[in-house]
Amino acid sequence: MQNFIPRKIYTEEHDMYRQAVRDFAQKEITPHNAEWERNHMVSRESWLKLGEAGFLGIQVPEVYGGLGIEDFRYNMIFTEELGHTGCAGPAVGYPLHNDIVLPYILHYGTEDVKRKWLPKIISGEAILAVAMTEPGAGSDLQGMCATAVDKGDHYVVNGSKTFITNGYLCDLAVVAFKTNPALGAKGISLFLVEAGMKGFSKGKPFDKVGLHAQDTCELFFDNVEIPKTHLLGEEGKGFGYLMTELAQERLVVAQSAISLSEAYLEATIDYTKQRQAFGKPISEFQNTRYKLAELATEITMGRVFMDYCVELHNEGKCDSATASMAKYKLTDLQCKVADECVQLHGGYGYMWEYLVGRGFADARVQRIYAGTNEIMKELISRKVMA
Repeated sequence: MQNFIPRKIYTEEHDMYRQAVRDFAQKEITPHNAEWERNHMVSRESWLKLGEAGFLGIQVPEVYGGLGIEDFRYNMIFTEELGHTGCAGPAVGYPLHNDIVLPYILHYGTEDVKRKWLPKIISGEAILAVAMTEPGAGSDLQGMCATAVDKGDHYVVNGSKTFITNGYLCDLAVVAFKTNPALGAKGISLFLVEAGMKGFSKGKPFDKVGLHAQDTCELFFDNVEIPKTHLLGEEGKGFGYLMTELAQERLVVAQSAISLSEAYLEATIDYTKQRQAFGKPISEFQNTRYKLAELATEITMGRVFMDYCVELHNEGKCDSATASMAKYKLTDLQCKVADECVQLHGGYGYMWEYLVGRGFADARVQRIYAGTNEIMKELISRKVMA
């Protein structure tokens, strides 16, 4: 999409990285998206190609095989360019691996865990997921029922999680369990669960309204024995760790939302220039031009705020309320843009082969996961009323 204002937070080096991501996406993602949607998951081969290209875990220190790039702007460029493809499944699953799950391992994993898993995470051999939501506990994480019981040299975990992004393909999952149910939030701990552990099983990918290329499923834990080394951080500190990392998760969702909005608008501008009605392109009708002007204005404003949040976060200054503002406002905007762009496409906008038709279905869940937008407003209001 045309940028109406300069984007001052990125350098020439960032632009070179952006072009590399864009070239990779055009070659290795966009051509395969329809197949992945039919399969309800991206291919494992795509993860290996991402790793080979150097796009996974760039923030991991060199001692573990990473590049040690702690500039979060590179991570955001990756998410942005995936969004510009309009391929929402990959645009959700890949950044979740990089920027939502990986930080838990980097910040709270033991040295042995890091040495074993980080090289595989970087190469794409190991796919990551995070499991918090349960059938009866979504936004209210304190209401979770899955438990971990200390057995001396290991924990035994039981319960289930649902709506888990990357769930079906995951090789390693960060999972929240209650180690002391009587303590509420202070009784929640985080564990690493490996695919193949006895008693750990996965449901089939859900047949969702949108995000058809995303392998979202249920995870089941039946007396799974978890070694003590797979406890992340300290027992009982899991809720605090989640709260610490969720700000970045919400920025990732917000970046995906504004980038996909830009993709919807660009596709719609192109369509209106080609589509003929009453003897001329529909782009020449005042209603079309004004609607596109309105959307371009709102998206530009959203992009400015998003870039500001990225800059803040890169400096360690983006608080939870600001991240919540970005997540709430930009996912709401994504849904609005998708709806308006479908309208401008007419009947063709309701066809799955058109990007805006897929976008209309894909966008809706963005207002739900990573904390519903109602929860975002609650978090924002706490800062407003302080």
